Amino acid sequence: MFTINYQSREPIYEQLYNNVIRLIGIGVLSPHEKLPTVRAMAQQLGINPNTVSKSYQMLEQSGYIYSTVGKGSFVADNSSVLNSHREETKKNLSKALKQASDVGITKEEVNAMMNDIYLGGDGK
Repeated sequence: MFTINYQSREPIYEQLYNNVIRLIGIGVLSPHEKLPTVRAMAQQLGINPNTVSKSYQMLEQSGYIYSTVGKGSFVADNSSVLNSHREETKKNLSKALKQASDVGITKEEVNAMMNDIYLGGDGK
């Protein structure tokens, strides 16, 4: 369920952060669902527990998860955070599409990039 690209230039803690947000956004992770412990996640992904801890702290600060002492970390039931993130993403996408149009990137090129991304590629 959680994946890391070790060849990516994106830091591992950011990949994990974005991965959890994506899984929440597409409904794979439900509100109040327990996340793996820091130690279990680190072991599963073969990464340092401090890296997982940093991602979990960022997710908690952003409102995507909450932690309960002695029980673990859980997906927050906070649809307003996700909706806010979606709206901001839509604005950024709209701005990027306008810029793409302004520099002559065709609709077909944009569609090809979009299809690649939705099929798991990097859109390049």
